Amino acid sequence: MNEIQQRKVFDYLEQKGIKTFLGVPDSTMKHFIDQGLKRGKVLVSTREEEAIGIGTGMALSGSKCVIFMQNAGFANSISTITSLVQMYQIPLIFIIGWRGYLPNDAPEHLHVGRIQEKLLKLVNFKSKILEEKNWRKNCDWALKNLERKKTSALIIRRDFVD
Repeated sequence: MNEIQQRKVFDYLEQKGIKTFLGVPDSTMKHFIDQGLKRGKVLVSTREEEAIGIGTGMALSGSKCVIFMQNAGFANSISTITSLVQMYQIPLIFIIGWRGYLPNDAPEHLHVGRIQEKLLKLVNFKSKILEEKNWRKNCDWALKNLERKKTSALIIRRDFVD
C-alpha cells in the first residue's frame, strides 16, 4: 500500500472508534504508524507479545485497539495468540506487514513470507489483504468482527524494496 492509502487506513480506523494502536514498528506500514505517531495514538512496544498483552488488557477494559507487527513477529507470537487471545476470545484487530511477499525482499524474510498465508490458516486466524480497491471494505469487515468480539487480521503486503 502506498503512503496515502496507509494514512487513510489509519484515519478510517480512528474515525470508527479505535482508540489505541500498539505494536512493533515495521517499515512495510511506516506511513500507517507515522500517522498514528503524529496524533499521539501509537504505543510502541519492544516485542509483539508485549503489545498483545497490553492490547488484551485494553480490550478487557472495553477499549478498542489495533495491534500491528511484521509477519515474522506474528510467527514469534503464535503461542501468545493461541493461548491467550484465541483461548479467551479477546477481540482485537491485528495489522500484519507481509515481508517476503516479493521474491526480491531481504533473504531473512523470504521463508516466513512464503508460509504467511498457511500460518494464518493453521492457527485459524481470519484475515483479509488490504489493497487500494478494497481497504475500506476490509477494514469494515475487521471492525464488524471486533463488534462481534472476534479477532481478525488485516494484511499489508510489502510491495516495495528499500
